[in-house]
Amino acid sequence: MTYVDGFAAAVPTANRQQYIEHARKAAEVFKQHGAIKLVECWGDDVPEGTHTSFPMAVKKQPDETVVFSWILWPSRDVRNQAMPKVMDDPRLQADVNPMPFDGKRLIYGGFEMVLEA
Repeated sequence: MTYVDGFAAAVPTANRQQYIEHARKAAEVFKQHGAIKLVECWGDDVPEGTHTSFPMAVKKQPDETVVFSWILWPSRDVRNQAMPKVMDDPRLQADVNPMPFDGKRLIYGGFEMVLEA
């Protein structure tokens, strides 16, 4: 069954193009290791919440934008085998492709797809 890794982060708005380039390079690596598809979304209509919200979850600052991303994998097994290789890939090391945002506020998780309509 298809598996999804989902991510949310706060990226400095001034780093939009840098983030896109970072994601483009990372997408090549993920796909070479078995990912089916990667999607990167730049927040456009992401309201502040009272109790919960994307901005609250990532501790968004006024000069930041929320990004929402996901990676589609053929299965959890493929993802589990690929992730160590992806993390060790020299093209994704911080000195080669640094994250243009605070990785400590990155939220991520793996999800089993239960419906695709």
